[in-house]
Amino acid sequence: MNNSPKIIISGGGTGGHIFPAVAIANALKRMVPTCEILFVGAIGRMEMEKVPAAGYKIIGLNISGIQRGSIIKNLALPLKVIGSVRKALQIINDFKPDAVVGVGGYASGPLLYASSLKGIPYLIQEQNSYAGVTNKWLGKKASKICVAFDEMDQFFPADRILKTGNPVRQQVVDIKGKHHAGAELLKLDPLKKTIMVTGGSLGAGTLNKAIEKHLPEIIAQDVQVIWQTGKYYYKGIMERLGPDYHSNVRILEFLNKMDLAYAAADVIISRAGAGTIAELCLIKKPVILVPSPNVAEDHQTKNAMALVKNAAAVLINDRSAEDTLVKAALELLNNKEQSEQLAENIGKMALPEADEIIANEVLKLINKDVRN
Repeated sequence: MNNSPKIIISGGGTGGHIFPAVAIANALKRMVPTCEILFVGAIGRMEMEKVPAAGYKIIGLNISGIQRGSIIKNLALPLKVIGSVRKALQIINDFKPDAVVGVGGYASGPLLYASSLKGIPYLIQEQNSYAGVTNKWLGKKASKICVAFDEMDQFFPADRILKTGNPVRQQVVDIKGKHHAGAELLKLDPLKKTIMVTGGSLGAGTLNKAIEKHLPEIIAQDVQVIWQTGKYYYKGIMERLGPDYHSNVRILEFLNKMDLAYAAADVIISRAGAGTIAELCLIKKPVILVPSPNVAEDHQTKNAMALVKNAAAVLINDRSAEDTLVKAALELLNNKEQSEQLAENIGKMALPEADEIIANEVLKLINKDVRN
């Protein structure tokens, strides 16, 4: 029996892929402290900074996705794929992993394909309710596919699917008893109703336009706003509104203390990335989801609908959000019964301990099950 298993975790591109990957790695380290973990990412993507910051070694592949609207940029893609598969094979030969985990993102495809060529067992962690083309193809040879939504047998072999949920950053969802601390940190009144708006680290143009356009209505109802703009939009918004726009409005580029922001909020407005949804289910607060239209196969709408059909969230279409989002949020704030029902129903969809369940499945692949 191998007391020091070697595991490669591949993928990244966005926080939605990187945070679960690091959570799985941390769980593996808790279970088997002697295990060796290597990450494989895409050169130039955020995992090349975030993974070393989390304490893990990472190797980058020269791989990118299809560039929409640019034939010229896509001409080099086949060569990049071939080169990345070759490098992935070299990494496998050098590191000699016992198992491989793919979390999605550009690097995941070449690494998992190389693993299949070398006969290395691999696990796919599919975060979304709609699987992408690459994962559907790689799923045919996967030893296990860990998913977060129901009805995933339309994409993967049913006998290899395990519904685990998506791993989350535990420190982010630990909000119990932090409402007043959150309000204090953000210099808000803990007794006033508060809307939190988050478009992720980069920001969401539609959400920002909707809030900026309707700030007078929010202020007129004496409602507070925690407004995380994202780094692409922060400077422009601050230039237009100024740092002291109104005492009820907190404009932030990024939320470093996400748990305190969540705790201070009464209603949360968000995009519908799978990782964010996993956090929101554990937070158990009324949520309005505005799916991004700029993602493959419109998977954020499908993610959101999985909640909406269980009366666990409100969905606002991106096209209409600029005019309807704030009105819907204010109505929800003032509808105690609907707010309580949404909070209760979203909580029922929470799947805690996903990181440990997935880590255990990885260890099972290499006959190193420490829990059973």
